[in-house]
Amino acid sequence: MLTVLRVHLPSEIPVVGCEITPYVLLRRPDGSISSDEVPESIPFNGCCMRYRWYRNLGDQKVPICSVHPTEPATLQCLVCLKEKVPVAKSFHCSPKCFSSAWQHHRSLHERAKKAQTENEAEEEEVHGRGFGTFTLGLSGAPSSSAPVSIYPITVADKNGESWSEVGVSRTYTPTDEDINHVLKFECVVIDAETRASIGNVNTVLTSRVIPAPAPTPRRMIQVNGDLLGQLDVDGRASSGTFSVLSYNILSDVYATSEPYSYCPTWALSWPYRRQNLLREIVGYHADIICLQEVQNDHFEEFFAPELDKYGYQSLYKKKTSEVYSGNPNTVDGCATFFRRDRFSHVKKYEVDFNKAAQSLAEIAIQSSQKKVALSRLIKDNIALIVVLEAKFSNYGTVNPGKRQLICVANTHLNALQEHKDVKLWQVHTLLKGLEKIAVSADIPMLVCGDFNSVPGSAPHALLANGKIDQLHPDLAVDPLGIVHPTHKIGHQLPLVSAYSSFARMVGVSSGLEQQRRRMDAATHEPLFTNCTRDFIGTVDYIFYTADSLSVESLLELLDEENLRKNTAIPSPEWPSDHIALLAEFRCKPTRIRR
Repeated sequence: MLTVLRVHLPSEIPVVGCEITPYVLLRRPDGSISSDEVPESIPFNGCCMRYRWYRNLGDQKVPICSVHPTEPATLQCLVCLKEKVPVAKSFHCSPKCFSSAWQHHRSLHERAKKAQTENEAEEEEVHGRGFGTFTLGLSGAPSSSAPVSIYPITVADKNGESWSEVGVSRTYTPTDEDINHVLKFECVVIDAETRASIGNVNTVLTSRVIPAPAPTPRRMIQVNGDLLGQLDVDGRASSGTFSVLSYNILSDVYATSEPYSYCPTWALSWPYRRQNLLREIVGYHADIICLQEVQNDHFEEFFAPELDKYGYQSLYKKKTSEVYSGNPNTVDGCATFFRRDRFSHVKKYEVDFNKAAQSLAEIAIQSSQKKVALSRLIKDNIALIVVLEAKFSNYGTVNPGKRQLICVANTHLNALQEHKDVKLWQVHTLLKGLEKIAVSADIPMLVCGDFNSVPGSAPHALLANGKIDQLHPDLAVDPLGIVHPTHKIGHQLPLVSAYSSFARMVGVSSGLEQQRRRMDAATHEPLFTNCTRDFIGTVDYIFYTADSLSVESLLELLDEENLRKNTAIPSPEWPSDHIALLAEFRCKPTRIRR
Protein backbone atom coordinates (compact mmCIF):
# COMPACT_ATOMS: atom_id res chain seq x y z
CA MET A 1 0.00 0.00 0.00
CA LEU A 2 0.95 3.65 -0.14
CA THR A 3 2.93 5.02 2.79
CA VAL A 4 3.71 8.66 3.57
CA LEU A 5 7.43 8.98 4.36
CA ARG A 6 7.78 12.73 4.76
CA VAL A 7 5.80 15.96 4.52
CA HIS A 8 7.23 19.48 4.62
CA LEU A 9 6.42 22.95 3.34
CA PRO A 10 8.47 24.81 0.71
CA SER A 11 8.53 28.02 2.77
CA GLU A 12 8.35 28.79 6.47
CA ILE A 13 6.09 31.82 6.01
CA PRO A 14 2.84 31.69 4.00
CA VAL A 15 1.97 34.82 2.03
CA VAL A 16 -1.43 35.99 0.79
CA GLY A 17 -1.86 35.22 -2.89
CA CYS A 18 1.11 32.84 -3.11
CA GLU A 19 0.24 29.21 -3.73
CA ILE A 20 1.54 26.66 -1.21
CA THR A 21 2.35 23.18 -2.51
CA PRO A 22 3.62 20.88 0.27
CA TYR A 23 6.26 18.31 -0.54
CA VAL A 24 4.79 14.85 0.10
CA LEU A 25 7.14 11.88 -0.30
CA LEU A 26 5.47 8.49 -0.76
CA ARG A 27 6.57 4.86 -0.81
CA ARG A 28 4.56 2.91 -3.37
CA PRO A 29 3.55 -0.76 -3.04
CA ASP A 30 6.45 -1.83 -5.29
CA GLY A 31 8.91 -0.15 -2.92
CA SER A 32 9.69 2.82 -5.17
CA ILE A 33 9.87 6.33 -3.73
CA SER A 34 7.91 9.11 -5.42
CA SER A 35 6.58 12.60 -4.84
CA ASP A 36 4.00 12.31 -7.64
CA GLU A 37 0.39 13.19 -6.93
CA VAL A 38 -2.05 10.35 -6.12
CA PRO A 39 -5.37 12.21 -5.92
CA GLU A 40 -8.71 10.72 -4.87
CA SER A 41 -9.89 10.89 -8.49
CA ILE A 42 -7.02 8.67 -9.73
CA PRO A 43 -6.29 5.97 -7.10
CA PHE A 44 -3.23 3.72 -7.23
CA ASN A 45 -3.68 0.03 -6.35
CA GLY A 46 -6.91 0.83 -4.52
CA CYS A 47 -5.36 3.65 -2.46
CA CYS A 48 -5.17 7.40 -2.83
CA MET A 49 -4.31 10.54 -0.87
CA ARG A 50 -6.72 12.85 0.94
CA TYR A 51 -5.60 16.41 1.65
CA ARG A 52 -7.10 19.04 3.93
CA TRP A 53 -6.19 22.61 4.84
CA TYR A 54 -7.38 24.31 8.02
CA ARG A 55 -7.24 27.81 9.50
CA ASN A 56 -6.75 28.15 13.26
CA LEU A 57 -9.69 30.07 14.71
CA GLY A 58 -8.15 30.46 18.15
CA ASP A 59 -5.14 32.52 17.09
CA GLN A 60 -4.59 35.72 18.98
CA LYS A 61 -4.71 38.47 16.40
CA VAL A 62 -1.44 40.38 16.62
CA PRO A 63 -1.48 43.30 14.15
CA ILE A 64 1.46 43.34 11.74
CA CYS A 65 2.64 45.98 9.30
CA SER A 66 0.95 45.81 5.89
CA VAL A 67 4.17 46.98 4.19
CA HIS A 68 6.79 45.13 6.27
CA PRO A 69 4.98 41.94 7.30
CA THR A 70 7.82 40.78 9.55
CA GLU A 71 7.38 43.88 11.75
CA PRO A 72 4.65 44.45 14.39
CA ALA A 73 2.27 47.33 13.73
CA THR A 74 2.50 50.48 15.88
CA LEU A 75 -0.17 52.59 14.18
CA GLN A 76 -3.41 52.16 12.28
CA CYS A 77 -4.99 54.33 9.60
CA LEU A 78 -8.45 55.39 10.80
CA VAL A 79 -9.51 56.47 7.31
CA CYS A 80 -9.14 52.82 6.24
CA LEU A 81 -11.66 51.82 8.89
CA LYS A 82 -14.04 54.56 7.81
CA GLU A 83 -13.82 53.64 4.12
CA LYS A 84 -14.01 49.89 4.90
CA VAL A 85 -10.57 49.05 3.51
CA PRO A 86 -9.53 45.51 4.59
CA VAL A 87 -8.30 45.90 8.16
CA ALA A 88 -4.99 44.13 7.49
CA LYS A 89 -4.02 46.90 5.04
CA SER A 90 -4.54 49.64 7.65
CA PHE A 91 -1.55 48.77 9.85
CA HIS A 92 1.96 50.25 9.64
CA CYS A 93 5.10 49.72 11.70
CA SER A 94 6.19 53.37 11.95
CA PRO A 95 5.22 56.91 10.89
CA LYS A 96 8.03 56.80 8.30
CA CYS A 97 6.62 53.58 6.86
CA PHE A 98 3.16 55.16 6.63
CA SER A 99 4.54 58.32 5.02
CA SER A 100 6.64 56.42 2.44
CA ALA A 101 3.68 54.27 1.43
CA TRP A 102 1.17 57.13 1.43
CA GLN A 103 0.82 57.48 -2.34
CA HIS A 104 -0.11 53.83 -2.73
CA HIS A 105 -2.05 53.76 0.53
CA ARG A 106 -4.20 56.72 -0.47
CA SER A 107 -5.28 54.85 -3.60
CA LEU A 108 -6.77 52.17 -1.33
CA HIS A 109 -9.04 54.83 0.20
CA GLU A 110 -10.10 56.10 -3.20
CA ARG A 111 -10.88 52.63 -4.57
CA ALA A 112 -12.80 51.63 -1.44
CA LYS A 113 -14.81 54.85 -1.47
CA LYS A 114 -15.60 54.42 -5.17
CA ALA A 115 -16.69 50.82 -4.66
CA GLN A 116 -18.87 51.80 -1.70
CA THR A 117 -20.52 54.58 -3.72
CA GLU A 118 -21.24 52.20 -6.60
CA ASN A 119 -22.69 49.60 -4.24
CA GLU A 120 -24.93 52.17 -2.58
CA ALA A 121 -26.17 53.31 -5.98
CA GLU A 122 -26.95 49.73 -7.01
CA GLU A 123 -28.77 49.05 -3.73
CA GLU A 124 -30.78 52.23 -4.08
CA GLU A 125 -31.80 51.24 -7.59
CA VAL A 126 -32.85 47.75 -6.46
CA HIS A 127 -34.77 49.05 -3.45
CA GLY A 128 -36.42 51.70 -5.61
CA ARG A 129 -37.83 48.99 -7.85
CA GLY A 130 -39.43 47.28 -4.87
CA PHE A 131 -37.50 44.02 -4.98
CA GLY A 132 -36.38 44.22 -1.37
CA THR A 133 -33.10 42.68 -0.24
CA PHE A 134 -31.72 39.26 -0.95
CA THR A 135 -28.44 37.36 -1.02
CA LEU A 136 -27.10 34.94 -3.58
CA GLY A 137 -26.57 31.28 -2.83
CA LEU A 138 -23.89 29.16 -4.47
CA SER A 139 -26.07 28.45 -7.48
CA GLY A 140 -26.39 32.18 -8.16
CA ALA A 141 -30.14 32.15 -7.46
CA PRO A 142 -31.66 34.59 -4.93
CA SER A 143 -31.91 33.17 -1.44
CA SER A 144 -33.22 34.53 1.82
CA SER A 145 -30.37 32.93 3.76
CA ALA A 146 -26.62 33.56 3.75
CA PRO A 147 -24.46 31.61 1.27
CA VAL A 148 -23.63 28.12 2.45
CA SER A 149 -19.92 27.37 2.92
CA ILE A 150 -18.54 24.53 0.84
CA TYR A 151 -16.36 23.54 3.81
CA PRO A 152 -17.35 22.33 7.31
CA ILE A 153 -17.77 25.27 9.64
CA THR A 154 -15.47 24.16 12.44
CA VAL A 155 -13.49 21.14 13.61
CA ALA A 156 -11.63 20.67 16.89
CA ASP A 157 -8.36 18.84 17.42
CA LYS A 158 -7.38 16.76 20.45
CA ASN A 159 -6.01 19.85 22.19
CA GLY A 160 -9.37 21.57 21.97
CA GLU A 161 -8.24 24.13 19.37
CA SER A 162 -10.80 25.15 16.76
CA TRP A 163 -9.94 24.91 13.07
CA SER A 164 -11.94 25.95 10.04
CA GLU A 165 -11.52 23.85 6.90
CA VAL A 166 -10.41 26.06 4.00
CA GLY A 167 -9.09 23.67 1.34
CA VAL A 168 -9.43 20.08 0.10
CA SER A 169 -6.55 19.82 -2.39
CA ARG A 170 -2.81 19.47 -2.03
CA THR A 171 -2.22 23.12 -2.91
CA TYR A 172 -3.67 26.13 -1.14
CA THR A 173 -3.46 29.86 -1.77
CA PRO A 174 -3.85 31.99 1.41
CA THR A 175 -6.41 34.80 1.30
CA ASP A 176 -6.87 38.02 3.25
CA GLU A 177 -9.02 36.09 5.74
CA ASP A 178 -5.97 33.98 6.65
CA ILE A 179 -3.78 36.94 7.66
CA ASN A 180 -2.32 36.48 11.17
CA HIS A 181 -3.69 32.92 11.37
CA VAL A 182 -1.76 29.66 11.47
CA LEU A 183 -2.65 27.14 8.75
CA LYS A 184 -2.58 23.37 9.10
CA PHE A 185 -2.02 20.90 6.27
CA GLU A 186 -3.12 17.29 6.71
CA CYS A 187 -2.60 14.34 4.40
CA VAL A 188 -3.48 10.68 4.85
CA VAL A 189 -3.65 7.55 2.72
CA ILE A 190 -7.23 6.33 2.28
CA ASP A 191 -8.94 3.31 0.79
CA ALA A 192 -10.34 4.36 -2.60
CA GLU A 193 -13.62 2.43 -2.06
CA THR A 194 -14.41 2.77 1.63
CA ARG A 195 -12.73 6.20 2.00
CA ALA A 196 -11.39 4.96 5.34
CA SER A 197 -8.01 6.19 6.54
CA ILE A 198 -5.03 3.86 6.27
CA GLY A 199 -2.22 4.67 8.67
CA ASN A 200 -1.52 7.89 10.53
CA VAL A 201 -2.63 11.37 9.59
CA ASN A 202 0.41 13.53 8.71
CA THR A 203 0.18 17.13 9.87
CA VAL A 204 2.28 20.24 9.21
CA LEU A 205 1.68 23.71 10.68
CA THR A 206 2.66 26.96 9.02
CA SER A 207 3.72 30.23 10.59
CA ARG A 208 1.15 33.01 10.67
CA VAL A 209 0.00 34.13 7.24
CA ILE A 210 1.30 37.54 6.21
CA PRO A 211 -0.01 39.99 3.59
CA ALA A 212 2.00 40.28 0.40
CA PRO A 213 4.51 43.14 0.83
CA ALA A 214 4.13 45.87 -1.76
CA PRO A 215 6.98 48.06 -3.05
CA THR A 216 6.65 51.83 -3.28
CA PRO A 217 4.80 52.62 -6.53
CA ARG A 218 7.00 54.16 -9.21
CA ARG A 219 5.66 56.98 -11.36
CA MET A 220 6.23 57.97 -14.95
CA ILE A 221 8.10 61.28 -15.29
CA GLN A 222 7.43 63.31 -18.43
CA VAL A 223 10.66 64.39 -20.14
CA ASN A 224 9.45 65.81 -23.44
CA GLY A 225 7.95 69.29 -23.02
CA ASP A 226 8.46 72.50 -21.13
CA LEU A 227 6.61 71.28 -18.06
CA LEU A 228 7.78 68.32 -16.01
CA GLY A 229 4.65 66.26 -15.47
CA GLN A 230 4.22 63.21 -13.32
CA LEU A 231 1.91 60.53 -14.64
CA ASP A 232 0.63 57.45 -12.81
CA VAL A 233 1.90 54.26 -14.41
CA ASP A 234 -1.65 52.93 -14.54
CA GLY A 235 -2.46 55.63 -17.10
CA ARG A 236 -2.20 54.22 -20.62
CA ALA A 237 0.01 55.84 -23.23
CA SER A 238 -1.66 58.21 -25.66
CA SER A 239 -2.63 56.78 -29.03
CA GLY A 240 0.46 58.15 -30.81
CA THR A 241 2.99 56.82 -28.31
CA PHE A 242 4.08 53.41 -27.06
CA SER A 243 5.96 52.19 -23.99
CA VAL A 244 8.75 49.64 -23.62
CA LEU A 245 9.73 47.77 -20.45
CA SER A 246 13.10 46.05 -19.93
CA TYR A 247 13.55 43.88 -16.85
CA ASN A 248 15.95 41.13 -15.72
CA ILE A 249 13.61 39.15 -13.48
CA LEU A 250 16.28 36.94 -11.82
CA SER A 251 15.96 33.31 -12.87
CA ASP A 252 14.83 30.97 -10.11
CA VAL A 253 17.86 28.74 -10.65
CA TYR A 254 20.09 31.66 -9.56
CA ALA A 255 17.85 32.86 -6.69
CA THR A 256 19.52 30.91 -3.89
CA SER A 257 20.40 31.80 -0.32
CA GLU A 258 24.14 31.73 -1.01
CA PRO A 259 24.38 34.97 -3.05
CA TYR A 260 21.23 36.48 -1.51
CA SER A 261 21.63 35.56 2.16
CA TYR A 262 20.16 38.94 3.16
CA CYS A 263 16.77 38.04 1.62
CA PRO A 264 14.37 35.79 3.61
CA THR A 265 14.12 32.36 2.04
CA TRP A 266 10.35 32.63 1.68
CA ALA A 267 10.81 35.82 -0.37
CA LEU A 268 13.28 33.99 -2.66
CA SER A 269 10.90 31.13 -3.39
CA TRP A 270 9.55 31.06 -6.93
CA PRO A 271 5.83 30.78 -5.95
CA TYR A 272 6.24 34.04 -4.02
CA ARG A 273 8.45 35.91 -6.51
CA ARG A 274 6.42 34.97 -9.58
CA GLN A 275 3.30 36.59 -8.14
CA ASN A 276 5.26 39.73 -7.23
CA LEU A 277 6.85 39.84 -10.69
CA LEU A 278 3.54 39.40 -12.48
CA ARG A 279 1.85 42.06 -10.35
CA GLU A 280 4.70 44.50 -11.00
CA ILE A 281 5.00 43.80 -14.74
CA VAL A 282 1.27 44.00 -15.40
CA GLY A 283 1.05 47.16 -13.30
CA TYR A 284 3.35 49.04 -15.66
CA HIS A 285 0.90 48.58 -18.58
CA ALA A 286 3.79 48.52 -21.07
CA ASP A 287 2.98 48.01 -24.75
CA ILE A 288 6.19 46.01 -25.28
CA ILE A 289 7.87 43.95 -22.53
CA CYS A 290 11.47 42.67 -22.76
CA LEU A 291 12.35 40.21 -19.99
CA GLN A 292 15.71 38.56 -19.36
CA GLU A 293 16.58 35.46 -17.29
CA VAL A 294 13.24 33.82 -18.05
CA GLN A 295 13.50 30.08 -17.52
CA ASN A 296 12.15 27.93 -20.33
CA ASP A 297 9.62 26.16 -18.07
CA HIS A 298 8.54 29.42 -16.43
CA PHE A 299 7.92 31.00 -19.83
CA GLU A 300 5.77 28.11 -21.05
CA GLU A 301 3.93 27.39 -17.80
CA PHE A 302 3.58 30.85 -16.27
CA PHE A 303 4.54 34.03 -18.12
CA ALA A 304 3.14 33.21 -21.57
CA PRO A 305 -0.29 32.01 -20.32
CA GLU A 306 -0.58 34.66 -17.59
CA LEU A 307 0.35 37.60 -19.79
CA ASP A 308 -1.90 36.21 -22.52
CA LYS A 309 -4.79 36.94 -20.15
CA TYR A 310 -3.77 40.61 -20.26
CA GLY A 311 -3.70 40.74 -24.04
CA TYR A 312 0.00 40.07 -24.71
CA GLN A 313 1.44 37.90 -27.46
CA SER A 314 4.76 36.29 -26.57
CA LEU A 315 8.02 35.32 -28.28
CA TYR A 316 10.93 33.52 -26.66
CA LYS A 317 14.52 32.53 -27.30
CA LYS A 318 16.27 30.38 -24.75
CA LYS A 319 20.00 30.34 -24.30
CA THR A 320 21.99 27.60 -25.94
CA SER A 321 23.24 24.94 -23.56
CA GLU A 322 26.76 24.07 -24.65
CA VAL A 323 28.13 25.48 -21.39
CA TYR A 324 25.12 24.98 -19.11
CA SER A 325 24.82 21.40 -17.86
CA GLY A 326 21.74 21.60 -15.62
CA ASN A 327 18.10 20.71 -16.22
CA PRO A 328 17.19 21.73 -19.81
CA ASN A 329 13.87 23.10 -18.54
CA THR A 330 15.67 25.58 -16.29
CA VAL A 331 17.80 27.11 -19.05
CA ASP A 332 16.91 30.79 -19.11
CA GLY A 333 16.50 33.13 -22.05
CA CYS A 334 14.90 36.32 -23.33
CA ALA A 335 11.14 36.78 -23.66
CA THR A 336 9.46 39.60 -25.58
CA PHE A 337 5.76 40.36 -25.20
CA PHE A 338 3.61 42.90 -27.01
CA ARG A 339 0.00 44.00 -26.74
CA ARG A 340 -2.08 42.52 -29.55
CA ASP A 341 -4.36 45.55 -29.70
CA ARG A 342 -1.39 47.84 -30.42
CA PHE A 343 1.01 45.74 -32.49
CA SER A 344 1.12 42.81 -34.87
CA HIS A 345 4.07 40.48 -35.33
CA VAL A 346 5.95 40.89 -38.63
CA LYS A 347 9.25 39.02 -38.24
CA LYS A 348 11.50 37.37 -35.68
CA TYR A 349 15.30 37.08 -35.75
CA GLU A 350 17.39 35.01 -33.33
CA VAL A 351 21.01 35.84 -32.59
CA ASP A 352 22.98 32.84 -31.35
CA PHE A 353 26.38 34.10 -30.21
CA ASN A 354 27.70 30.54 -30.04
CA LYS A 355 27.11 30.11 -33.78
CA ALA A 356 28.63 33.52 -34.43
CA ALA A 357 31.69 32.42 -32.43
CA GLN A 358 32.05 29.28 -34.51
CA SER A 359 31.86 31.31 -37.72
CA LEU A 360 34.47 33.73 -36.38
CA ALA A 361 36.78 30.87 -35.41
CA GLU A 362 36.55 29.39 -38.91
CA ILE A 363 37.33 32.68 -40.63
CA ALA A 364 39.59 34.74 -38.38
CA ILE A 365 41.26 32.42 -35.85
CA GLN A 366 44.33 30.34 -36.58
CA SER A 367 43.77 26.57 -36.51
CA SER A 368 46.05 26.11 -33.50
CA GLN A 369 43.98 28.61 -31.48
CA LYS A 370 40.46 27.55 -32.49
CA LYS A 371 39.84 25.35 -29.47
CA VAL A 372 41.03 28.05 -27.07
CA ALA A 373 39.05 30.70 -28.94
CA LEU A 374 35.81 28.74 -28.84
CA SER A 375 36.28 27.99 -25.16
CA ARG A 376 36.53 31.73 -24.51
CA LEU A 377 33.77 32.89 -26.89
CA ILE A 378 31.07 30.27 -26.37
CA LYS A 379 29.02 31.47 -23.37
CA ASP A 380 25.46 30.47 -24.43
CA ASN A 381 24.28 34.09 -24.68
CA ILE A 382 21.59 35.05 -27.19
CA ALA A 383 19.51 37.96 -28.46
CA LEU A 384 15.91 38.05 -29.67
CA ILE A 385 15.01 40.61 -32.35
CA VAL A 386 11.36 41.25 -33.19
CA VAL A 387 9.89 43.46 -35.91
CA LEU A 388 6.40 44.75 -35.08
CA GLU A 389 3.84 46.79 -36.98
CA ALA A 390 1.98 49.45 -35.02
CA LYS A 391 -1.81 49.41 -35.13
CA PHE A 392 -2.12 52.89 -33.62
CA SER A 393 -1.94 56.15 -35.56
CA ASN A 394 1.41 57.93 -35.68
CA TYR A 395 0.52 61.56 -35.25
CA GLY A 396 2.81 63.96 -37.03
CA THR A 397 3.82 61.73 -39.91
CA VAL A 398 3.83 63.36 -43.34
CA ASN A 399 2.81 60.13 -45.04
CA PRO A 400 0.11 58.56 -42.83
CA GLY A 401 -0.50 55.71 -45.27
CA LYS A 402 2.92 54.17 -44.67
CA ARG A 403 3.23 51.14 -42.37
CA GLN A 404 4.81 52.02 -39.02
CA LEU A 405 7.32 49.27 -38.23
CA ILE A 406 9.37 49.06 -35.03
CA CYS A 407 12.36 46.79 -34.40
CA VAL A 408 12.97 45.64 -30.81
CA ALA A 409 16.12 43.80 -29.73
CA ASN A 410 16.16 42.01 -26.37
CA THR A 411 19.43 40.55 -25.10
CA HIS A 412 21.36 39.29 -22.06
CA LEU A 413 25.13 39.34 -22.50
CA ASN A 414 28.04 37.56 -20.86
CA ALA A 415 28.43 38.30 -17.15
CA LEU A 416 32.11 37.41 -16.61
CA GLN A 417 33.94 40.65 -15.84
CA GLU A 418 37.32 39.29 -16.93
CA HIS A 419 35.97 38.68 -20.45
CA LYS A 420 35.73 42.30 -21.54
CA ASP A 421 36.66 41.36 -25.10
CA VAL A 422 33.80 38.83 -25.28
CA LYS A 423 31.23 41.40 -24.10
CA LEU A 424 32.43 43.92 -26.67
CA TRP A 425 32.42 41.32 -29.44
CA GLN A 426 28.86 40.27 -28.53
CA VAL A 427 27.59 43.86 -28.61
CA HIS A 428 29.33 44.49 -31.93
CA THR A 429 27.84 41.28 -33.39
CA LEU A 430 24.35 42.31 -32.30
CA LEU A 431 24.71 45.82 -33.70
CA LYS A 432 25.95 44.54 -37.06
CA GLY A 433 22.85 42.37 -37.28
CA LEU A 434 20.63 45.36 -36.50
CA GLU A 435 22.40 47.45 -39.12
CA LYS A 436 21.47 44.87 -41.77
CA ILE A 437 17.82 45.20 -40.75
CA ALA A 438 18.09 49.00 -40.82
CA VAL A 439 19.45 48.92 -44.38
CA SER A 440 16.54 46.79 -45.58
CA ALA A 441 13.87 49.00 -43.99
CA ASP A 442 13.51 52.55 -42.72
CA ILE A 443 12.62 51.44 -39.22
CA PRO A 444 12.96 52.84 -35.65
CA MET A 445 15.02 50.59 -33.39
CA LEU A 446 15.13 49.77 -29.69
CA VAL A 447 17.95 47.82 -28.06
CA CYS A 448 17.00 46.58 -24.60
CA GLY A 449 18.44 44.22 -22.04
CA ASP A 450 21.00 43.32 -19.45
CA PHE A 451 24.38 44.05 -21.04
CA ASN A 452 26.41 43.23 -17.92
CA SER A 453 28.45 46.34 -18.75
CA VAL A 454 28.69 49.47 -16.63
CA PRO A 455 28.48 53.00 -18.07
CA GLY A 456 31.80 54.03 -19.61
CA SER A 457 32.82 50.45 -20.39
CA ALA A 458 33.76 49.57 -23.96
CA PRO A 459 30.40 47.86 -24.76
CA HIS A 460 28.48 50.88 -23.40
CA ALA A 461 30.73 53.29 -25.32
CA LEU A 462 30.16 51.34 -28.53
CA LEU A 463 26.39 51.46 -28.07
CA ALA A 464 26.27 55.14 -27.15
CA ASN A 465 29.02 56.57 -29.39
CA GLY A 466 29.20 54.20 -32.33
CA LYS A 467 32.92 53.62 -31.81
CA ILE A 468 35.61 52.89 -29.22
CA ASP A 469 38.50 55.12 -28.22
CA GLN A 470 41.73 53.34 -29.16
CA LEU A 471 43.10 54.04 -25.67
CA HIS A 472 40.08 52.61 -23.84
CA PRO A 473 41.40 50.41 -20.98
CA ASP A 474 38.98 47.56 -21.81
CA LEU A 475 40.81 47.00 -25.08
CA ALA A 476 43.87 45.81 -23.17
CA VAL A 477 42.05 42.49 -22.67
CA ASP A 478 42.05 40.85 -26.10
CA PRO A 479 43.97 37.55 -26.08
CA LEU A 480 42.39 36.41 -29.35
CA GLY A 481 42.71 39.72 -31.20
CA ILE A 482 38.97 39.79 -31.91
CA VAL A 483 38.46 43.51 -31.08
CA HIS A 484 41.48 44.78 -33.00
CA PRO A 485 41.98 46.75 -35.11
CA THR A 486 39.55 49.02 -33.27
CA HIS A 487 38.55 50.98 -36.39
CA LYS A 488 36.57 47.92 -37.45
CA ILE A 489 34.56 48.00 -34.21
CA GLY A 490 31.79 50.50 -34.84
CA HIS A 491 28.28 51.07 -36.15
CA GLN A 492 26.16 53.76 -37.84
CA LEU A 493 22.97 53.47 -35.78
CA PRO A 494 22.14 56.77 -33.99
CA LEU A 495 21.59 55.08 -30.63
CA VAL A 496 20.92 57.06 -27.45
CA SER A 497 20.25 55.75 -23.95
CA ALA A 498 16.64 56.53 -23.00
CA TYR A 499 17.47 57.34 -19.37
CA SER A 500 20.07 59.92 -20.40
CA SER A 501 17.01 62.11 -21.09
CA PHE A 502 16.87 62.86 -17.37
CA ALA A 503 20.30 64.49 -17.57
CA ARG A 504 19.31 66.58 -20.60
CA MET A 505 16.10 67.90 -19.09
CA VAL A 506 15.75 71.55 -18.18
CA GLY A 507 13.82 72.80 -15.17
CA VAL A 508 14.08 73.25 -11.43
CA SER A 509 11.19 71.16 -10.11
CA SER A 510 11.75 68.93 -7.10
CA GLY A 511 10.91 65.87 -9.20
CA LEU A 512 13.57 66.70 -11.76
CA GLU A 513 16.20 67.37 -9.12
CA GLN A 514 15.34 64.08 -7.41
CA GLN A 515 15.90 62.16 -10.66
CA ARG A 516 19.17 64.00 -11.34
CA ARG A 517 20.48 62.96 -7.93
CA ARG A 518 19.87 59.37 -9.01
CA MET A 519 21.92 59.81 -12.20
CA ASP A 520 25.67 59.67 -12.75
CA ALA A 521 26.69 63.17 -13.86
CA ALA A 522 29.63 61.89 -15.93
CA THR A 523 27.90 59.09 -17.87
CA HIS A 524 24.30 60.37 -17.85
CA GLU A 525 23.10 56.93 -16.76
CA PRO A 526 21.28 55.81 -13.58
CA LEU A 527 23.45 55.24 -10.51
CA PHE A 528 22.24 51.66 -10.44
CA THR A 529 19.89 49.16 -12.03
CA ASN A 530 21.38 46.16 -10.20
CA CYS A 531 21.68 46.32 -6.40
CA THR A 532 23.01 43.46 -4.29
CA ARG A 533 25.29 43.29 -1.26
CA ASP A 534 28.24 42.54 -3.55
CA PHE A 535 27.54 44.91 -6.42
CA ILE A 536 25.67 48.12 -7.07
CA GLY A 537 25.76 49.69 -10.51
CA THR A 538 24.05 50.04 -13.88
CA VAL A 539 24.10 47.16 -16.37
CA ASP A 540 20.60 47.44 -17.89
CA TYR A 541 19.69 49.88 -20.67
CA ILE A 542 17.07 50.87 -23.22
CA PHE A 543 18.75 52.38 -26.30
CA TYR A 544 16.76 53.92 -29.15
CA THR A 545 17.47 55.43 -32.56
CA ALA A 546 17.22 59.18 -31.95
CA ASP A 547 16.57 60.06 -35.59
CA SER A 548 13.25 58.18 -35.59
CA LEU A 549 12.11 58.14 -31.96
CA SER A 550 11.79 60.64 -29.12
CA VAL A 551 11.41 59.92 -25.40
CA GLU A 552 8.15 61.17 -23.91
CA SER A 553 8.40 59.87 -20.32
CA LEU A 554 10.45 57.55 -18.12
CA LEU A 555 9.74 55.39 -15.08
CA GLU A 556 11.28 57.11 -12.08
CA LEU A 557 14.52 55.71 -10.70
CA LEU A 558 15.03 54.24 -7.25
CA ASP A 559 17.45 55.07 -4.50
CA GLU A 560 18.45 53.18 -1.37
CA GLU A 561 15.58 54.71 0.60
CA ASN A 562 13.10 53.25 -1.89
CA LEU A 563 14.49 49.81 -1.14
CA ARG A 564 13.13 50.07 2.41
CA LYS A 565 15.06 48.57 5.30
CA ASN A 566 17.46 46.57 3.14
CA THR A 567 19.77 48.38 0.75
CA ALA A 568 19.98 45.29 -1.43
CA ILE A 569 17.55 43.38 -3.58
CA PRO A 570 15.82 40.99 -4.02
CA SER A 571 13.74 41.53 -0.91
CA PRO A 572 10.17 40.82 0.20
CA GLU A 573 9.11 44.01 -1.62
CA TRP A 574 11.30 43.76 -4.75
CA PRO A 575 11.35 40.36 -6.53
CA SER A 576 14.59 40.71 -8.53
CA ASP A 577 18.14 41.95 -7.99
CA HIS A 578 17.54 44.29 -10.95
CA ILE A 579 15.04 47.13 -11.24
CA ALA A 580 12.68 47.55 -14.18
CA LEU A 581 13.28 50.27 -16.78
CA LEU A 582 10.31 51.71 -18.66
CA ALA A 583 10.29 54.37 -21.37
CA GLU A 584 7.49 55.88 -23.41
CA PHE A 585 8.38 56.81 -27.01
CA ARG A 586 6.86 58.69 -29.93
CA CYS A 587 7.78 58.05 -33.55
CA LYS A 588 9.17 61.14 -35.24
CA PRO A 589 7.70 62.37 -38.55
CA THR A 590 8.94 60.22 -41.39
CA ARG A 591 11.14 61.97 -43.91
CA ILE A 592 10.32 61.40 -47.58
CA ARG A 593 13.45 60.52 -49.54
CA ARG A 594 13.80 62.39 -52.83
